[in-house]
Amino acid sequence: MLSLITEKVNLSESNIGRYGNSHDSASVIIAGYLFLLCLIFNLFMPSAAFADIYKYRDKNGVMHFTNIRSDLRYTLYIKEARENPDAFITKYDVIIKAASEKFSMEPSLVKAVIKAESGFNHAAVSSKGAQGLMQLMPGTAEAMEVDDPYNPEKNIFGGTKYLSKMMERFNNDVRLALAAYNAGPEKVDKYKDVPPFNETKTFIERVMKYYNQYQVNK
Repeated sequence: MLSLITEKVNLSESNIGRYGNSHDSASVIIAGYLFLLCLIFNLFMPSAAFADIYKYRDKNGVMHFTNIRSDLRYTLYIKEARENPDAFITKYDVIIKAASEKFSMEPSLVKAVIKAESGFNHAAVSSKGAQGLMQLMPGTAEAMEVDDPYNPEKNIFGGTKYLSKMMERFNNDVRLALAAYNAGPEKVDKYKDVPPFNETKTFIERVMKYYNQYQVNK
């Protein structure tokens, strides 16, 4: 039962899915109760990993359960509960506050950048290769001494450090700092303003929208 709670276990027929005539009815009932108890426990444990569960009833009336739908006869029984990305705001709040304090940044701005960059998905990877919560490019991660960009703490500290450097470089102009964070400081220097890139303009708009929301709700 514990394995069901801690990881996405193969619940295929070789494990608990098949109960044939060789099992007496008491065994089937007990196994069924244990299985359902595991499922109910997972419903009240949002931090536990929990796979989609499929079922089908065979010609003998026996119920089969699995989390790997290898047979079209299986239909969805219980859908995995996936955590709302916004819930990670609370999960990472301590790290964000610590990083913001260390690099003299506003926590609401750091949160807004994370929201806009990755939606609080620590495993996010962009098509250009940016990684983690604050979408650090490999070169930026190396410069900020981030050896594991998928580690939330290291990524947030590295991204906040880089954002603080952009704020310092552009005299605390938030728009220019965000533009530099997105497009690179050289592009901001070249245009002496926000570069005329739709991606960069949209990024700034999104960050400022989230920033204002977090400021109101803090």
